[in-house]
Amino acid sequence: MNMLIYLIPMALGLGALGLFAFLWSLKSGQYDDLDGAAWRVLDDGDGKPGE
Repeated sequence: MNMLIYLIPMALGLGALGLFAFLWSLKSGQYDDLDGAAWRVLDDGDGKPGE
C-alpha cells in the first residue's frame, strides 16, 4: 500500500504531461494539413508535373 503513495502522483503527472503535449501540438498546428501528408507520400519528387 505504501507504494501507491508514489505511483498515483506519478501516474497523474505523466497523464498531465501527455495532455500538455497533445494540447501544445494542437496549438502549434501539427494537425492542420492531414491531406497534404498523404499526397506527399505518393509524390516521387522529380519535379515533373503530370507523371
